[in-house]
Amino acid sequence: MGGQAKGKKKNKPKRKENRSNKDAGIVGLTPQERMKVRMHEKAKKKTAEKYSVQQLLEKTEECMESFDFETAGLFCQRALDVESNNLQALDMLGHIHSELGDTQKAKEVFLQAVQVSPDVGHSKYMYLGQINSGQEAVNYYTRGIQVMLSALEKQEQTTQPQAAAAAPPEEDPERPTAKDISVAYCSIAEIYLADLCMEEGAADKCRESIERALQYHYDNPEALQLMASYLFSTERNQEGKEYLLKSVGLWLPAQGAASSSTEEDLQNLIPPYESRITTAKLLMESEEYEMAVDVLEGLLEEDDEVVQVWYLSGWVCYLQLEKAKEPQESEGRGVTEEDKEEQKALTEAARSYLTNAKKLYSKLRCDDQPVLEHVEQLLGELGGELEAEEGDPVLDDDYEPCSDEEEGDVAEAPMEH
Repeated sequence: MGGQAKGKKKNKPKRKENRSNKDAGIVGLTPQERMKVRMHEKAKKKTAEKYSVQQLLEKTEECMESFDFETAGLFCQRALDVESNNLQALDMLGHIHSELGDTQKAKEVFLQAVQVSPDVGHSKYMYLGQINSGQEAVNYYTRGIQVMLSALEKQEQTTQPQAAAAAPPEEDPERPTAKDISVAYCSIAEIYLADLCMEEGAADKCRESIERALQYHYDNPEALQLMASYLFSTERNQEGKEYLLKSVGLWLPAQGAASSSTEEDLQNLIPPYESRITTAKLLMESEEYEMAVDVLEGLLEEDDEVVQVWYLSGWVCYLQLEKAKEPQESEGRGVTEEDKEEQKALTEAARSYLTNAKKLYSKLRCDDQPVLEHVEQLLGELGGELEAEEGDPVLDDDYEPCSDEEEGDVAEAPMEH
């Protein structure tokens, strides 16, 4: 009996201690806050009983694929309530916050992922590189590259003994590829071309990053275009033009055959929207006007809400017009009827594009004064804004940019002024 009584005395303070630890997290909270915490704990328990983490992440992915990021965030948060250090869930939630425009929350989530697993999983470092700038961004990209190289080395070590196996291993979305490494080096090169261009040794670091990008993916259009940009910046224009034309030649034919290609194939072949805007600028600088027109037409078909694309389309027509006048001026010959028709068509096209650029600039309340001033200067030289009845239709005064619903399931591209 004595032994049993002694056992009961030991149990009492233990139960009291457990309860004290359980309530430690709500000490100092108001009754309403305590109620919220307890309801949240009940919801977590109910979720864990009803759905597995994998099921919640599958629902998250479904919502992300349909661009319903608000709902995706709810499912992903539920998964993290059940398993707070799940790397896949952290990566997905960080991406969701980034898509919703909450950069600070995205950064916090990715940094949590870094703490949980600093040496496994490169995507968190790529995202951190994107949402930071300058040397901090370079550091994140560099760390991500190190993680990818380590993963590829381990992959080679494990696949060599299995080389004779009949079935290939399953695709792992987190498994890096040589192309991923190339893209990361491109991101570093872009920073040295822009944010860190004035830093000591920036040009050498830029070229080194581009060369490594091409080493891992020799026909990466973005890496080839970056090499062209670098060479143009160092006044090696002919060499730069060769790289540029090689880059464009890898993807422009695919843009023209878009109807016969799947969306996934196009995403793999064609560079991002902003990169193609740069392509158009470089082609104009190289006086490859017709190819620039092809690039710009593809951009307008993809997204007609970007002021800069309308502006560049008008400008390239103006440059074509100026070039068409050169033989007459240099040779001192008269203007033929064919010359007049060509110049009239180019003038009207330029006025139409530039008029649309100006109207859209006003509707979207853009803040890029140099672009607006150049648009107005070009229009002044061409005869002013084009009225709708004078030529091709221009944007109406009540024009509203098209929405995702009007465009079907096409993702909204980032606005570029």
